[in-house]
Amino acid sequence: MGDPILVTGLLMAIALAASTLAGRLRVPVLLLFLGLGMVVGSEGLGIVPFDDYDLARDVGVVALALILFEGGLTTNVESLRSVARTAALLSIGGTLLTAAISGLAASLLFDLSLLEGLLLGGIVASTDAAAVFAVMRNSSLKERPTRILEGEAASNDPVAILLVIGLIDWIQQPDFGLVDMVLLFVKQLGIGAVGGLVVGWLGMRAIQRLDLPTLGLYPVASLAVAAIAFGLPDALGGSGFLGVYIAGLVLGSSMIPAKRTLSAFHIGLAWLSQLIMFLALGLLVFPSQLADFAVQGTLLALVLTFVARPVATFLLTALSSLTGAERILIGWAGLRGAVPVVLATFPVIAGIPDSHEYFNIVFFAVVLSLVLQGPTFEPLARRLGLTTQQPPMPEPIAEIGSSRRLGAEVVEYEIAPGDAAAGARVRDLGLPREAIVSVIVRDGNALPPRGSMRLLPGDHLHILVRREVSDELANLVQRWRTGPLGPPPRPPRVLRATAQILTTQPYRPGAVEGDVTRPSAVLGEKVVARLRIRRDEPGALVALADGRYAVTGPVLMVGGRDDLAAYARRRARTVKGDERAWLQTVVGALAADTLE
Repeated sequence: MGDPILVTGLLMAIALAASTLAGRLRVPVLLLFLGLGMVVGSEGLGIVPFDDYDLARDVGVVALALILFEGGLTTNVESLRSVARTAALLSIGGTLLTAAISGLAASLLFDLSLLEGLLLGGIVASTDAAAVFAVMRNSSLKERPTRILEGEAASNDPVAILLVIGLIDWIQQPDFGLVDMVLLFVKQLGIGAVGGLVVGWLGMRAIQRLDLPTLGLYPVASLAVAAIAFGLPDALGGSGFLGVYIAGLVLGSSMIPAKRTLSAFHIGLAWLSQLIMFLALGLLVFPSQLADFAVQGTLLALVLTFVARPVATFLLTALSSLTGAERILIGWAGLRGAVPVVLATFPVIAGIPDSHEYFNIVFFAVVLSLVLQGPTFEPLARRLGLTTQQPPMPEPIAEIGSSRRLGAEVVEYEIAPGDAAAGARVRDLGLPREAIVSVIVRDGNALPPRGSMRLLPGDHLHILVRREVSDELANLVQRWRTGPLGPPPRPPRVLRATAQILTTQPYRPGAVEGDVTRPSAVLGEKVVARLRIRRDEPGALVALADGRYAVTGPVLMVGGRDDLAAYARRRARTVKGDERAWLQTVVGALAADTLE
């Protein structure tokens, strides 16, 4: 086993060096990985002889699933929601229209039947998630086109895969037709979407509730979610690729422990997946066979880049709010990568006549796409005025969940442009006393928060929160997005004809509903606000629905504000230590509360 492991390590080291070299030469790193595979393959140095299409397809499927999961995990769902309609149009309609235009051109140029031409067009129709994510992560492109391209790239692979599978069935089965294609699409996308949502939500809840002994186990849990999110829809006849991407979106948009650890792990895993996938596909290429298909591959790449993709983009975004510059850039940014090469193995495995020619044609088209579009994307974006000085994917400065063993978590929240919290002050957030904004990251700088500081779109809040109120914070975050800010309004005070009688008694079971520290009702009266929590032992100061206040703990006290405050002051004179400090806290909180 020593030799294979040594070769694998050397290839990974060379790939790392290649990624550094690619940045300096402004050459797409994925192209160097393909070239590396060709160099060490059967017709290169012969270090790794390889011609197994089935294994290459399996490697590509697993790698693509991991890349899609990482794309969902690191995507800002709120930002994606604002461009969801455009991204969906491009991922579904754009893929189909690009396939149709490219397929018709292939049929005419290469003397193929209409179905065979459409199959070739379907193989090259989807943009590649690995290539797009790699470009976006190092790009200064503005947020809206960034999110559109990421959303399209992550969700159009299932469409292209279904199109290729359906066309292969259509070629091989005379009774298979357009209606069967439509039913296949609906079934695959529907099961994939539902499966991804269900698995993602269940995985999110499980990770939130797990109390794992080390942060290193959380990536294992997320890998389990990714595997189930792909495998379950696929086993049920749906799209596992769509399922795994949606599950990643669900986890990425949730407040889960060790989120930075998970993001860093899956970014590295996605990079490794890209490396392995491109190396495997490079190994599968035999340079001696490429010369015969250079002209055909070049023609297909030119049609795809300068005709099919731009036409599809401009038609489908004609009624959108995109500017002309954004439409031009999105039309140019249809990067192809490993996905079309993986899809080119499908007809080979299915036994479609002359399908080996498809593989070589597609390989040429992908290489030209990377050469033409990859290096020119950023300069074109700058020329069109679509770049910004801020990176689109800021990194958090603190580990999320690293304080979990101490009974707390650090949660990161980004203020989006449309949030109700944008423009508000820190003190308006309505945080419970068990949570505090520890730092605000603005334009790459860490700022100490003050209650009077105004929050701006793009600010990243790092919030230290006790675990017992994490669910309360999750509900509060929704109000930061939609409003209203601050604590929920209390019901109007109930006016009484008689004075409120002060009641004091030792705590007895049944007097308080729920936990003593967080009661839901006291002596049958609903709690409408929790004003203070006692730290040295269970207890709290709460406001009741009938306008009274209650102090829970070893001694239960219920009454009007003035009476309760007077009693607490008298009692504080006769006790010492923590009890006295708690009673003084109660007096101060009652004086500060303005309900009455």
